[in-house]
Amino acid sequence: MNEQETFAEKKNTGPESLHILLRSWRDGTFSGIADDWRWIAGYTKRYRWAVALYIVLGVAESSLSLVSAVAGKYAIDIITGYQTSRLWVLLVLMVASAVSSLLLRSAVSRISARVSLRVNNDIRAEVFDCILRADWRALNRFSSGDLLNRLSSDAGTVAGNAISWLPDLVISLYTFIATFAVILYYDWVMAVLALASAPFLLLTSRRLLGRLRGYNEDVRRSSSELMGYETETLRNLDSIKGFGVTERYSAGLRKKQEAYRAVSLDYNLFGIKTQALLSILGSMVQMAAFLYCLYLLWSGKILYGTMTLFLTQGTKLTSSFNALVKTVPTFLSASVSANRIRELTELAPEPVLPQSGELLEEAADGVSVVMEEMSLAYEGERWVLSGVTFRAEPGEIVALIGPSGGGKTTMIRTMLGLIAPGRGRAFLRGRDGREVAMNAALRGCFSYVPQGNTMISGTVAENLRMVAPSASDEELERALRAACAWEFVEQMPDGLQAVVGERGHGLSEGQAQRIAIARALLRDAPVLLLDEATSALDVATERRVLRSLMQSHPNKTCIVTTHRPTVIGLCERVYQVGGGTVRELGKQEAQALAMEF
Repeated sequence: MNEQETFAEKKNTGPESLHILLRSWRDGTFSGIADDWRWIAGYTKRYRWAVALYIVLGVAESSLSLVSAVAGKYAIDIITGYQTSRLWVLLVLMVASAVSSLLLRSAVSRISARVSLRVNNDIRAEVFDCILRADWRALNRFSSGDLLNRLSSDAGTVAGNAISWLPDLVISLYTFIATFAVILYYDWVMAVLALASAPFLLLTSRRLLGRLRGYNEDVRRSSSELMGYETETLRNLDSIKGFGVTERYSAGLRKKQEAYRAVSLDYNLFGIKTQALLSILGSMVQMAAFLYCLYLLWSGKILYGTMTLFLTQGTKLTSSFNALVKTVPTFLSASVSANRIRELTELAPEPVLPQSGELLEEAADGVSVVMEEMSLAYEGERWVLSGVTFRAEPGEIVALIGPSGGGKTTMIRTMLGLIAPGRGRAFLRGRDGREVAMNAALRGCFSYVPQGNTMISGTVAENLRMVAPSASDEELERALRAACAWEFVEQMPDGLQAVVGERGHGLSEGQAQRIAIARALLRDAPVLLLDEATSALDVATERRVLRSLMQSHPNKTCIVTTHRPTVIGLCERVYQVGGGTVRELGKQEAQALAMEF
């Protein structure tokens, strides 16, 4: 979290925030803020023991600070009156109170840090799980940068407030009341002077601080856009370098940074003006209190120790009042972050059909992939595919051909349960005739090799064991042989333990594709989906890989999307996808069409 984002927690912006709360109560929008804080309170309850300890230690630290201040008053009075007989007692009391207060303050800080980190980790882990399980269409409304920003910045804000907001409120309230009582005990006029800034803040801050919540939202939105741009650029760095457009992307980053800088500087200027006003106001109050103390001292109504107590505790009373008021903007800031996180936690989960487990148990013998009069549309769009009829049986290679953007990947997403048909049926059929609609629970039936490089940084073995953590080296070797990849892995200096970089750095595209196919085979699912997964291989190697797959795994249903006519000769059936329709082709027609794509 940057300094601008935490500004609301550093400045006395409470009165206007209080006005926002009251206005939201009247217009009915307060319920959203209340919902956000009920959600935050769920984490507070988990660590209520820490919250309670935080409050106890904070109240004790504030009490000891007051004891030390009162003891200091009497010590000064004794010294100035030359009554030194009891001085050592007061000095011991002052030192003991100060040391104890320091220890308690350190304990509160330590406890708060430890618990806030645990809450932050809990929130991030739970939100991360929600993202992984969220419906694919709902999740695609968010950019990757926005998701990362919510996971980091907003989770940190909520974590800190889940533990500290209530204790800070209680401790500030106790400190305010106790300090006011001490000053009032000695002089009621001084107590009133110490609070002189309160009415001014309540009456004038509305005009100055009306955009508090808006600033929070603007800064975080701009930060998300900046992070998203950086993430996408790094993900596509090879392409950017290959096209020689690095300067354009550098300029694009600076444009995003400038937008973020402008929003942040507006927030900063807002803070400077507010702080300047509060400093002037505080100085005026302190000057009035100082002059009043001089009058009391000159008239003999107080001693030097009492004057010192008035001045120090008057400042503390103002600070505690400011801290009380500041809990309101903190309340609003946490609500903004909580709302952004809740949007992720409330994403609809992927649909799961309970009968899927029965089919999964029998899937090892092979399953058929079937679509009957199926129509598909993305949210808010016209039909992408309409009236689709398709089937792929165990032991077959079935091809999908067509122009880019024609709907081949959409069909793959349907098979994986990412998109549900709007009309018609899409299902898997077992050997015994049992049929189950495609859904997230059936992904165990699929081994998927998507387009592009899907290698992760690590060893070849680690890349393969992503899908089978307990696989032996012998099993890895068999999968690599079936994918025609063992021949080059064996020649690498460390074999299976050879290290590859992120996105397969150190491997050719063809080698990375064959390792990805081996990884899919290692999962040993009954359906193999190859989405342009052999595009980087030469014709001879591609045919050899596909023949090897079917020979080593004769019960698998293999579905490929391709542009190559050479693959079509190995296929049982070929479907043309495009123009919103899917139709089955004869071999000669398919080969002729594939040459066009």
